[in-house]
Amino acid sequence: MSLHSIETTTVTALVEDAVAAPSMHNAQPWRFRFRRDDSTFLMYSDLERAMPQADPTTRGLHLGCAAALFNLRVAAARSGWATTTELLPDSAEPRLLAVVRLTGAALAENGVEEDLTPLYPAIRRRHTSRHPFTAEAIPQAIKDSLSAAALLEGVRLLFPDVWHVHTLLELVHDAEGRDAMDDAASEELRQWTRVGTAAAEGVSDGVPEYAFGPRLRSGRAPVRDFAGRRAVPGRESAAFESAPQLAVLGTATDRPRDWLLAGQAMERVLLQATLDGLATSLTSQALEWPELRWTVRDPLSAMGFVQMVLRLGYGPSGPGTPRRPVDEVLDIV
Repeated sequence: MSLHSIETTTVTALVEDAVAAPSMHNAQPWRFRFRRDDSTFLMYSDLERAMPQADPTTRGLHLGCAAALFNLRVAAARSGWATTTELLPDSAEPRLLAVVRLTGAALAENGVEEDLTPLYPAIRRRHTSRHPFTAEAIPQAIKDSLSAAALLEGVRLLFPDVWHVHTLLELVHDAEGRDAMDDAASEELRQWTRVGTAAAEGVSDGVPEYAFGPRLRSGRAPVRDFAGRRAVPGRESAAFESAPQLAVLGTATDRPRDWLLAGQAMERVLLQATLDGLATSLTSQALEWPELRWTVRDPLSAMGFVQMVLRLGYGPSGPGTPRRPVDEVLDIV
């Protein structure tokens, strides 16, 4: 396969797979540029889609962009390309988050990038589930494989003990109370939700009401209620799990490079969990308040900074959510 024979349809297909990634409130804060002369993808952050209230440091934005970056790596490997990835290549241009070079045909002995291929089927199957999960325990072997998946990206994934889960749930509850009392935060959330058929028609971002899931009637699952104080006609309520199965993803330090590593690890874990038959959702409420985020970590672990809390279990997969057309996020030069 010649590097100079890459067609526009191939480049477009790779980016279509990349943008299936999750992002905060489904804002999809990324842009891609493909340079034909050196077969290179440049991934930029789209700061017009940043959230100054919930994500003032753009940490969450970096996580979402990095998840799309990981999908791009997986899609390239599946298409037979070997790649090299460089994070934050230009200190003078902080919006340029990563460069991915297609370096030639992937070989069976290629190593790390080649082993991404089996993850590809999960890219379009992975959806955030805001539905109740069963009480069935996740086998230890699956937990170990998910922790190993994160470690391959240089990040740690830990499954907290019962006392730590209890602490996490209390912190999420605290964060939800703060959010409800913060008018600016509530307004920002409303900007990224689509309530009603008319609001959902023709939009390509945000969280539509069909993805809200049922209202929590009982249980302690840390699922963000995107409806807020608004009534959604026809929305059902449900009993969620009383003992959610959570995992914390984190890094030793807390710089933009760490956020990009964590976002790639997050997506790798989510794809592997999907292949393992698990339903997944992300919980960041307590991480959006600096005074709460520090207490999310387990002080007995070497994890200095929690980047994301994952809810895992057995239950229905969530629905797909809208995606921006590729021609809005991709330039080919």
